[in-house]
Parts: sequence; structure tokens; C-alpha cells
Amino acid sequence: MTPDTAIFTRSLPVGGEFRAVLDGDLYRPAPDDWLIAVSDVVGSRKAIAAGRYKAVNMAGVALISALMNALETQQLPYIFGGDGAAIICSPADRDVVADAMARTAAWVRDDLGLELRAALVPVSVVRAEGYDVQVQATRVSEAVNNYAFRGGGLSRAEALMKKGEYAVAPAPPGSRPDLTGLSCRWSPIKPDDGKIVSIIIEPGEAAGDSFPAMAETLLNLVGMQMAGGGSPVPKQGPSGRWPPEGLEMEARATRGEGSLALRRIALYVWTLFAWIILTFGLNVGSFNARHYREFTSLNTDYRKFQDGLRVTASLGETELARLNEFLEGERVAKRLRYGLCVQDSAILTCYVPSATSDSHFHFLDGAGGGYAQAAENMKS
Repeated sequence: MTPDTAIFTRSLPVGGEFRAVLDGDLYRPAPDDWLIAVSDVVGSRKAIAAGRYKAVNMAGVALISALMNALETQQLPYIFGGDGAAIICSPADRDVVADAMARTAAWVRDDLGLELRAALVPVSVVRAEGYDVQVQATRVSEAVNNYAFRGGGLSRAEALMKKGEYAVAPAPPGSRPDLTGLSCRWSPIKPDDGKIVSIIIEPGEAAGDSFPAMAETLLNLVGMQMAGGGSPVPKQGPSGRWPPEGLEMEARATRGEGSLALRRIALYVWTLFAWIILTFGLNVGSFNARHYREFTSLNTDYRKFQDGLRVTASLGETELARLNEFLEGERVAKRLRYGLCVQDSAILTCYVPSATSDSHFHFLDGAGGGYAQAAENMKS
């Protein structure tokens, strides 16, 4: 392992508010010899329709957590797409990254019963085809940055992956990545009145210079016009129940080389202890339950940017009608392309390297298809 990836990541400009993702001057090009690690779950929409949304999301987040653990750093430019992820890294880290990707694909196959497609695409290849990979850091909280990408390079890498190019084959059966910290203990997030809406918008052929203004309008329509506004996750944090729905998947992710049965038993005991602490707001040693729940809300990626906005919002019937009217008008004018997925709830998949640090990561997606279905709807 080398520090190259982390050094570049720390050098990125950090936007003070989410709107900074619309400012082209804050992006920096990825070095030409870098690599794009991409993944997605094959047949994700079918799996989600069968009720396996938690497994699909966990497979998507698994690559991010596996690479952070393998590289021993959280300074890694990444983006979560619901049924997959994309990360850029230094060529000095190629071997470590490729090994972690292969092991993650094997774990998804062996323990989740899903197929995780993966590829490691050179940045120089997508640039030679007329695309680019530009990235900036976006402040989520005092402890966590997310990353925004533009230039179309990540999407092109995903397309190459789906064609079978630059593939990373799954490791042999029984191979396991280090997925320490990967969990999904929170209950689904259900609005009191309304729906969870997964939204993707990208510039249309007649967009010209108007896309930033259209993106601003969308953020206003979904209540994200202010810092921290519009998140479906309550400010005081999500709620949970015991035993958590994702306990079996967490046991499979974190058992290492040990017994799955023993890991299940340990998690039943530990998650009961954690549920009591979080539910009743208790403090244990340096752990402050209220503070942790508040940072869970702050550290959630409910809005992101990859060549366009990707937003998960909680909207009432009137707000949703206004949003549809705006989007359809801009689509007819060919200024943007969009996809929506409307569902009853959203789910969190979490990467918690340490419960006593504020740098825990929470990845949000709709529970009825989310970004994967929104992307499919955008195509049609």
C-alpha cells in the first residue's frame, strides 16, 4: 500500500455547501495514469423486486468498505450508486485494489447469492474516448466528505464494464475481503406523510449553460435549498429495532474466518446492547448515543453528483406533483433527462470503522428500486 491515493484525495478542493458541486472551477482532473474501480449487481432490479433490496445495497457498499479497509484509509474518492459503486485510485494501489475487488465479488456471490460485476478501467482509456474524470470533495459534516464527479468518465467506465472489458474476476470460493464496519442495523425510513423519491437528472441535448440553474430549481423543489435541508433522515437520527433486519448479512460480512453461527450469537448480544444504548440515549464511556445518532443523519449521502444530480428526498403529494411538472417541462424542452422512482421507504447501509469516531459513513437509497430503478426509468 502507498499513500498516493490519500495524498491526492486530501489535496482536493472542498466545497463548503452542496451547491459547490455545480461549480466547475472546484473540480480537479484525476491523474491520467489512475484507475477507475467500478462495480454493479447484475440483475439488481429483479433482486429488489423480490424483496432483496438490503442485499443489493450491501453489495454496493461492500466495495467501498473493502477498499477503505484494504488501503487503510478513508481518503478515497468514491460514489455509491445503489446497486454498485465507483472509486478512483492511484496505479501504485492497483494490486491491493484488484485483490479487494475480486474478494468482494466472491463474498457477494458466496454469502449474498448475487453476482457483483467489477472492472478496473484506466482513466487514460476513457479520456482517449473523449470523456474525462474530474472530482471535488463535498463537505457532508465536520468529519466526512463525499465526492462529486463530472466529465462522463465514470459512466463510460461502467459501460465498458458491462461490455466485459477490464473485468476483475471473482476470487475463488471462500475468499473474503475485510468488511469490518459494514452493517445495516437501522430500520427503513418511512415519511410521516408522503413518499421517498429517488431522483436522477442529467443535462439534455439542449441544456447549454442552463443545467446549474435547473439543478438549483430542483434542490429548491425538494427542500434542499439550505445546508442540511431536505434529508429524509430525521435530524435526531434514524430509529432501529431489535433484532435488526440486516443482522444475518452483517454476520456474513464480519465473521472473517470464524464460525458464522458464533458470529450470529455474538451479534445478537451486541446489537441488543447497542439498541438499548441508542434507544434510551445512554452514554457509555466516550460513546454519546445522542451525538452518534445526530452524526448518522449528518453523514448520510442523500444528495450526490455524478454528471448530474442524484437525490433521495421525502416529498408530499403536492411537492411531488410540482416536481413532476418541472421535470417533464424541461424534458420536453430537451434541457434535461430525468428518472424517478417513488417508494414508501428508504434504507441505510452503513460503514462504521469506529463507533467512537464521528467519521462513520451512511449510504441512503430507496427501498423500492431507488437509484437503480430511477436510472432505468431515465433510459426509457
